[in-house]
Amino acid sequence: MAYEYAQYEKDGHVATITMNRPERLNAVHPPAAEELSAIWDDALADDNTWVIVLTGAGDKAFSAGNDLKYTAEHGFPKKRAKGGFGGLTDRTDIWKPTIAAVNGFALGGGFEMALACDIIVAADHARLGLPEPRVGLAAAAGGVHRLPRQMPLKIALGYMLTGKHMTAQEAHRWGVVNEVVPLADLKATVKRWTDEIQECAPLSVRATKQCAMMGAGLTLDEAFAQSYPALKQMMNSEDVVEGPRAFAEKRKPDWKGR
Repeated sequence: MAYEYAQYEKDGHVATITMNRPERLNAVHPPAAEELSAIWDDALADDNTWVIVLTGAGDKAFSAGNDLKYTAEHGFPKKRAKGGFGGLTDRTDIWKPTIAAVNGFALGGGFEMALACDIIVAADHARLGLPEPRVGLAAAAGGVHRLPRQMPLKIALGYMLTGKHMTAQEAHRWGVVNEVVPLADLKATVKRWTDEIQECAPLSVRATKQCAMMGAGLTLDEAFAQSYPALKQMMNSEDVVEGPRAFAEKRKPDWKGR
């Protein structure tokens, strides 16, 4: 299916979603949000997709967030797109690994989408931030909750209450970004990450993510006692047999994802 405001590609077990409005710094308006929502639905439902990469077109921006020019002309949408901003930020039950390839500005909703991903790889010229208070808004697509969970509270508040940007290097220092590389190396670096993830059994990766995310707010005893559906699925899979067998036979495992 062709999309007007996004590109959607699948290469083996990796799906790449590219926000494609470079003339607006990949800002998201309601028509783009609807397309992105449908794309996320497909990527999550596709059993052959094991890793999802989110990025922006061009070399200036991942996404500048909400399209304020469109909002000024048309007002706020009456209906929120399925999945939240960019079709992503409300989805708290994605167990497939997700990577944000931040190729420039990631501001407002753009940063919120990146924060909703598991791993962020940023180009060294990227700038990230939640400047919503500077335009009379708040980072209500999860930013006000995710950022303080991903860096020290006072540092997060310092950025959020002033609307200041952080450089990619500052974001890396505070643990928000996993790796910073030159823009020319971004695509290859993200591929290295996706390749390394695919060396692991996909159901094991999902079980690991689900256990970590669902257990994060619990005491250790509560986390140990919690039931994790993805862990149960992993234990009943073909791959849980294949892994030890491949190890014993000194060969690379042939993961099936089932």
